[in-house]
Amino acid sequence: MTGIPKVLSIAGTDPSGGAGIQADLKAFSALGAYGMTVVTALVAQTTTGVRAIHEVPAEFVTQQLDTLLTDVPADAVKIGMLSDARVTRAVASALRAYRPPYVVLDPVMVAKSGDRLLAAEAVSSLREELLPLADLITPNLPEAADLLGEPEAKTLDEMRDQARRLLGLGVRRVLLKGGHLDGEECVDLLLTGEEEIEMTAPRVPTRNTHGTGCTLSSAIAALRPRHEGWPDAVRAAKDYLTGALRAADTLGVGHGRGPVHHFHAIW
Repeated sequence: MTGIPKVLSIAGTDPSGGAGIQADLKAFSALGAYGMTVVTALVAQTTTGVRAIHEVPAEFVTQQLDTLLTDVPADAVKIGMLSDARVTRAVASALRAYRPPYVVLDPVMVAKSGDRLLAAEAVSSLREELLPLADLITPNLPEAADLLGEPEAKTLDEMRDQARRLLGLGVRRVLLKGGHLDGEECVDLLLTGEEEIEMTAPRVPTRNTHGTGCTLSSAIAALRPRHEGWPDAVRAAKDYLTGALRAADTLGVGHGRGPVHHFHAIW
């Protein structure tokens, strides 16, 4: 790597700026990485929900990837919303061709509003094509259940079992996020195949959580090139997200679930 980390987000848009590639670029910038994007879908959404999705043709996704990566190799890649199976296969093909050092996959399937962002028939393509190419996947509990075709975990023990089964799908590392469980602390599980690490953070009392998954995964991608290993990068990213959640109420954006404050340490 020369210069600052050059980090690519492959994801959909969010006009409100709280999630998707807009959130990814904010997190990259806040953490000292140079952000780049490849757009997979144009999403009409705000803090109150998703109104419409305009899918980008897979051929154009490939053109974006080839045009960018032949000029600026990515030091890390974060993958978010992919929308359909053809786009999923196009991204997988590019990863095999360009082999970026670090790939963080956030399997975005359903928005916080409940709107589906990945076609149900595309889940198998995500599972078969992309999971084996990712260095780390960062599902929440509903996404993990979707990937496994199982009911959502309701306890830490069930969560741990599902994280192990995700590794069984050929994934190298799993960060299973436990924010959907009850309790004063949020517990995430990082499984590497060699160790299982519980990472806890205090639950921040705010309704402004729009873009938390996008922000965490993009923060990990931005930080991994400058950390010795995945646990250190994940811990640093979680600390950053906790600060962004604590400052979220100061923004006053939107009428629904507002965004986290990506620049809480700068502004």
